[in-house]
Amino acid sequence: MGKLKIVGVLIVAVAAVAGGSVALGVLGTPSVASVDNHFADVSNRTTTVATNLTVTNPNPVGIQLGGVGVNYTISMNGVEMAQGTKQGVGLGTGNSTLPFTTEMQNDRIPPWWVTHIDNSETTTVGIDATVRSSTLGGRSVSFSQDRTIETDLLSQFNSSETRPVEANQPLVSDPVLYINETRGAWDQTNLTQSETPLNLAFDVYNPKPYPYTITKVGYTIRMNDVTVGEGETDRGYVLSPGAETTLEANTAIQNENLDRWWVSHLRRNQRTDLYIDFYLVVEGGGEQFRVDLNAIDYQQDIETDIFGNKAQYPTGNRTADGSSDRSDSSTADEPTATPTPTPTETETDGGLLGDGGTETDDGLLDGEATETETETETATPTETETDDSGLLG
Repeated sequence: MGKLKIVGVLIVAVAAVAGGSVALGVLGTPSVASVDNHFADVSNRTTTVATNLTVTNPNPVGIQLGGVGVNYTISMNGVEMAQGTKQGVGLGTGNSTLPFTTEMQNDRIPPWWVTHIDNSETTTVGIDATVRSSTLGGRSVSFSQDRTIETDLLSQFNSSETRPVEANQPLVSDPVLYINETRGAWDQTNLTQSETPLNLAFDVYNPKPYPYTITKVGYTIRMNDVTVGEGETDRGYVLSPGAETTLEANTAIQNENLDRWWVSHLRRNQRTDLYIDFYLVVEGGGEQFRVDLNAIDYQQDIETDIFGNKAQYPTGNRTADGSSDRSDSSTADEPTATPTPTPTETETDGGLLGDGGTETDDGLLDGEATETETETETATPTETETDDSGLLG
């Protein structure tokens, strides 16, 4: 009994000393040394964020009394993406690494995306953590860490390269037009929580000696294998012969599709192939047909590293060295690069819009055409000859 009394007195004495030390400020409050986050898994609805929080206990004894709690938040441009709390943390002396996992709802992606576009494709990833100890008089210490990520989805669309457009239709002589310039920009003025507008324009040149009509400009926007926007413009255009016309295509990404894109982005180790496919609906001679604008179909590779450590913690089917297995993504409809033919000084019009005469075009690139007509004897088509005259004229 004597020994038990002595032990009891020692415990009380230690507690009294600890309490007095807290009151006098002798014992220090644990602090956050570092926070390391990475994506651990992704499903159709949630993204698992794994966190390793390193806490420093400056005291000569461990704190195991269940009075230490940790709160932490991950935000992107002020949009809270994930939040976690852990109570009853036991800390040894010195540094202790505390592992956490938090489920982020993928429906947080569209609100973040709006801020990313509105902020000129720039995002600040914020990590905020607070350690509070009720054992040490309720004192707390906070830790913040910011990281900036940027993307560039559209700059490569702006081009002044001249590219021919071929209809690949029977009875039609190619090229049907030339695209001299393309421009694109986000419409931040009309940006909403549900839609991300994108204004695109093409300067096209009609090399034919007759006018024809563009009734629609259609588009499909895909990010990896997810279609995030598609539609057609309602405005029609008359392309005058030997002249340049600007076609406008005001497109939009439907933000409700972006949570599905996010899943594909993480499954490819934060990598996205952006595709914008265009087509025209051409009208002439009482007929309409579709012309795919393969010459200007836009492709841009986008990579992010949100926490700055994806090489260490790769997700999906991308390895740490950056190589990828793209077996999960269809590439059958990806645009392929084709050589750009150089227009010759003399173009033979097989009769797309007229009678198959010979025209000389020396203003193809600057939109000014000079035609030199020569009298030729009208040839009578044979049984094996294709007569495409007047299809659009």
